Amino acid sequence: MTDIHAPSAPARLYSQTNHDERGNFHYQGDLYRAGDNLATLAARIEGHLKSKFPDTRCAIRTEKFAGGRKVIAEILDTPTDLTPSDAQNSFFVEVRDQMERFGFTRSNLLQDFHTCSFYCEARIGQAYWAALAARRGAKNPVQAKLSLAAFKKQVRAGDILKLIDAPAGHRALGTTRAITHVRSGDMILEGRSYLSLPRASAFACDGKLVRISIGSEYDPDAHLLYEWQRRDAS
Repeated sequence: MTDIHAPSAPARLYSQTNHDERGNFHYQGDLYRAGDNLATLAARIEGHLKSKFPDTRCAIRTEKFAGGRKVIAEILDTPTDLTPSDAQNSFFVEVRDQMERFGFTRSNLLQDFHTCSFYCEARIGQAYWAALAARRGAKNPVQAKLSLAAFKKQVRAGDILKLIDAPAGHRALGTTRAITHVRSGDMILEGRSYLSLPRASAFACDGKLVRISIGSEYDPDAHLLYEWQRRDAS
């Protein structure tokens, strides 16, 4: 006779764990592995999130500081509409629950005691709002013929940027400014102003128009549209 074993119970999640009557909180994830360095931990979490949320794209970042270490999952795209704050919070809990399975936490709020293997955070990246706007039908679409990396190699001090569209009330709308210096993460414009360069997913350039997505839950399609006038253009 063959024994038929019942399927194992699902792992208890961080958000399902409560403090006891003395204020003690103890959670250890079923995927916790002692001795993982931060790079290994981040790689394991990244692979797990990909399998758990196959329709969601995340960028994993890590931080080290005096109080410990941190893994951040930045949500770049997902079919879920995260515009409502309730939807954001619910999705954050889902993602963090999966991240917490790789660690442990012991704390007592009454004694101001807390220790954990790592801190974790889920946040919405700028690219998510750009992707949401594209699904809804973005205004001023620009064909991405030139990547952000290629743009940074080609743009030069002396080139001119004219802001031809922006969210209502933008004080620089319609202004034309020369670029005085190009840096890795931004460009310095005349008049002591600067333009931050976004992630590649929030940038589009067809060689003449430059579109930078700056959307949020309040206006997913918010963007800056520049006309790029090259100094050496014939």
